[in-house]
Amino acid sequence: METNFVLNAKIPEGALDQKWSNFKKNARLVSPTNRSKYKVIVVGTGLAGSSAAASLAEMGFQVSTFCFHDSPRRAHSVAAQGGVNAAKNYQNDGDSVYRMFYDTLKGGDFRAREANVYRLAECSAHLIDQAVAQGVPFAREYSGYLNNRSFGGVQVSRTFYARGQTGQQLLLGAYQALMRQVSLGKVESYSRHEMLDLVTIAGHAKGIIARNMDTGKITRHAADAIILATGGFGKIFYLSTLAMGCNGSAIWRAHKKGALTACPSWTQIHPTCLPQSGSHQSKLTLMSESLRNDGRIWVPKSKSDARKANEIPENERDYYLERRYPSYGNLAPRDISSRAAKERIDAGFGVGPMKNAVFLDFKDAIRHQGMESIKKKYGNLFDMYEKITGVNAYSEPMLISPAAHFSMGGLWVDYELSTTIPGLYAIGEANFADHGANRLGANSLLQACVDGYYIIPYTLPHYLADVKPSDRPDISHPAFETAEEEVSALLERLCTANGTKTVDHFHRQLGTLLYDSCGLSRTAEGLHRAISSIQDLREEFYQDVKIPGSPQEMNDELEKAGRVADYLDIAIQMCQDALTRDESCGAHFREEFQTAEGEALRNDIDFAFISCWKHTEKGSVLLKEPLEFEFVKPTERSYK
Repeated sequence: METNFVLNAKIPEGALDQKWSNFKKNARLVSPTNRSKYKVIVVGTGLAGSSAAASLAEMGFQVSTFCFHDSPRRAHSVAAQGGVNAAKNYQNDGDSVYRMFYDTLKGGDFRAREANVYRLAECSAHLIDQAVAQGVPFAREYSGYLNNRSFGGVQVSRTFYARGQTGQQLLLGAYQALMRQVSLGKVESYSRHEMLDLVTIAGHAKGIIARNMDTGKITRHAADAIILATGGFGKIFYLSTLAMGCNGSAIWRAHKKGALTACPSWTQIHPTCLPQSGSHQSKLTLMSESLRNDGRIWVPKSKSDARKANEIPENERDYYLERRYPSYGNLAPRDISSRAAKERIDAGFGVGPMKNAVFLDFKDAIRHQGMESIKKKYGNLFDMYEKITGVNAYSEPMLISPAAHFSMGGLWVDYELSTTIPGLYAIGEANFADHGANRLGANSLLQACVDGYYIIPYTLPHYLADVKPSDRPDISHPAFETAEEEVSALLERLCTANGTKTVDHFHRQLGTLLYDSCGLSRTAEGLHRAISSIQDLREEFYQDVKIPGSPQEMNDELEKAGRVADYLDIAIQMCQDALTRDESCGAHFREEFQTAEGEALRNDIDFAFISCWKHTEKGSVLLKEPLEFEFVKPTERSYK
């Protein structure tokens, strides 16, 4: 561990509510006549990437976007269902920017920077107005005002939503803004292209190496700055709420070029997913957390109860969240709700064919509010549930179970969203910045939009003002040649292994290892064992993976292999990160550190820092960014 390394978070001076204003007042600018001379690459076209690319192009910068989908609108942001938070206090229930800031900081178990979190809350109100102007069809009350609902970890209603399609509708707004710039010739869009490496020259990010996934052709692309908006790496667990294509390769390859990672072991487990139904599955389906507004979660009081849910009387049901956390009940935060569900399942009270689920019951809500009211709020989610399971959840409870979901960890960034490589920025879920050890529901869409629409348009020009466009390298520069050779060598190595096992075989093995040892709960013994097992699995992968075809053609298996190769490295760092934190904090629950009541036992004396990791040839090295709480005193995180 390096102890003399100082990370500069570049937090502006001033009062908490003035820091962002102070930055904007003093930020260096690029004049409108000079902006077209600068080239910016944006990798990823979800909410963060599309909003950043559209905003920067609107300002006049040259922008190129890269995504591995057949269209930018296929990005995984569409999968976010329940809503987006904003402190507009439409319900007149006591909400404010400060309350949203505090809820978010507390929900992340006081493991995030005050300044970053406050800015997130501060910018939230602007996003709703912009989204409405773009045509996002948020739900409305009868009077025409925008409607709100609650999410876990808060006691106010600040979540704006478009039924169960909020992510899709917000992405369509950003996508339209992006495609407007494409049609104007200000954005060059590369779909079906995957970033394979970052190119650095004299320590600065100056380009990327990409592969055309339809032809296999490798191409070089130079720029004055690179923005990574490539999402999270929750798919490392194999069974997760993420699409099969989601991966951590872009941020990991940037990490190997010098960008620090931060808190990689903090991966959120979402409490309301459809349970695994067999070994045939490659992913799990997310059911929106918004369902917990009206659904009540319970298990039978008797172990291995074989009766159908509707046959179990009220006095034989354990509404365990309401029992353990009466102040928040079914709206307890995700990490706490997921652990509570796992505890009941592991104790023998699980339900469903595999006894790996709990009930989410709308009986009382339908009785009190009426069927039509519930259909209006959640109808498409109920329809989706019935299509997948064949069960009508209006007449019997849903089966839900915890599943891997969101990465709070990612690339380390400062207040300006810059990584430790000058010219390389990470936004949205690709960075670690705003959520601490646990993300509150409906802050994911918010962070992606705020980073792209409101922060990068100020912080990137602040950097570019000191960059000369004439210094942008040509793609014939030796650094591009070296990076391309390294990428090509890895692809050839994977294709010529000619082993006996599929890529999915290794991914499944890794996912099981990681979920058991570095999932909802961890122990030092289990983490040590997992690191050794993953190292063995990595060695076996390179020797025995079977990839048909060649790199010079469309090759889905080769793409997956490259991502799993990176996952094997990321997994080891995740376990190392979990092992170095002798505390239970947010999504990180070390069984050795818990209260007498089984709650997380946080250690602010020894662990009030951001765990940052530096890549070296000998392995990952831990650095620390101390967390200083100037405006809020960390307290016990109780939802009782």
